[in-house]
Amino acid sequence: MTKGTGSRPEHRPATAHRLLHAVAALLAACLVALGAAGSAHAAPQDDLIKVFVVPDPAQTGGQPATLQSIAASTLGDASRSGEIFDLNRGQAQKDGGALDDPADQLHPGWILRLPQDASGPDVQLARDTGTQATASAPPASGQQTSATFTFPLAAAVAVVGAFLLALITAGIVGRRKVRKAYGAVVRAVRGLGEPMRRRRLLTQRRATGRRFATDAESVRRAYGTLGEFAPTRQQPEKPVHALRVDETGVTVWLAASDSADAPWTNVDSTRWRRPAAATGWLTRGDDPGMTAQASVNAACLVRAGTDEEGEPVFVDLSRLDGVLSVGGDRTVARDVVQNLLAEIARTRPNTPVTVLRGADGDLPLAVPTGLRQLPRVDAPAPTAPVAGHGTVRAGASRRPVRGLVVVTGTPGEREAAELAALCGPGGAGWTGLVYGEAGGAHWRWHTDADGHVDIPVLDVRLTVPA
Repeated sequence: MTKGTGSRPEHRPATAHRLLHAVAALLAACLVALGAAGSAHAAPQDDLIKVFVVPDPAQTGGQPATLQSIAASTLGDASRSGEIFDLNRGQAQKDGGALDDPADQLHPGWILRLPQDASGPDVQLARDTGTQATASAPPASGQQTSATFTFPLAAAVAVVGAFLLALITAGIVGRRKVRKAYGAVVRAVRGLGEPMRRRRLLTQRRATGRRFATDAESVRRAYGTLGEFAPTRQQPEKPVHALRVDETGVTVWLAASDSADAPWTNVDSTRWRRPAAATGWLTRGDDPGMTAQASVNAACLVRAGTDEEGEPVFVDLSRLDGVLSVGGDRTVARDVVQNLLAEIARTRPNTPVTVLRGADGDLPLAVPTGLRQLPRVDAPAPTAPVAGHGTVRAGASRRPVRGLVVVTGTPGEREAAELAALCGPGGAGWTGLVYGEAGGAHWRWHTDADGHVDIPVLDVRLTVPA
């Protein structure tokens, strides 16, 4: 046998040829396994899903079932009702009805699909026949069932194995092409899943908006808490910049230099927590009376969104002392301002508001009917600002919300001048809300495309209602 360069060209093709033969044999074996598995009868449990059958109110003491009550009893979390709605939206029921809105009434006998992690005595198994109305409970022992073709686990493993072997072979033959193809596949899969994920998030945000429109109790409790930090003869007012109200208690954001007495406990440098059962808690039916009424009336609490636990977080717009600039995703930033206007319309109806179109304003904004929209406001000539009121100090001072100036987009020179005259130091004392970048704003929030808003001064991230 001769040695040299003549033997190298024959070695690589021979190795690749043997490798391709081995891969072909493995693929043939996988296909044989797939055919054998496909011809076998399906396992009885392969096509079973978890469902909830809506009971008659007469069986539950007259209390009708809701998506929230179903989520609480089967998933342990009422806030996961949106998942049940997504699984059943538009699915025809036996009575001809369908679930088209999370607020729709559930009718007895409806069969609702549940997430796979559902559990509890109310969870039943049903056979998935492709439609909501024909889903039925699994047959009893000994009952005849029709043979149906399913995709068993062994066949799925065979297909996945064949696909992986094909990728490995292609990687050996042409690694660079495989990298490009793999990247294209990943981008395509992500592109297909992204619209569904966005629609699911939008559905949850719309549910939060409907919740805010009907939840007056959390607003009452938030305002009731402010009276505890109002000024007295012994001590000045302790500014409350934000509150979080839930069923177990309340959390407030104070200045780092302030503190709260028992039963308040410190959470971190700015947050203080008090349980609902503590003495002094404003329970249902309590009346705060006239205690520090002027201080409470000066506040303008609005729910900016919900935190990771789905609880509302209030901010006091009277602490803005000027302009709030909401940047980031333009659509979500518009939703932030739209929600703040709806909150003010509910708690401070007839507040005057004027809307200015920014230099790049292309997203319209609807002013709630509860507010008094003015086509244009004649701004007074600004006076000299009060000495010592810089940005940091002014951010903690209180300015009652007398009127609102909304700028749709980044303010141009004209809009910036009107903002300064109406909302700046020495101006008319109005509050500016801008969804865009506004220079000189004391508060700046940032949004993303998933419907979140970051409030750096409070170090929180909230989900914005839609």
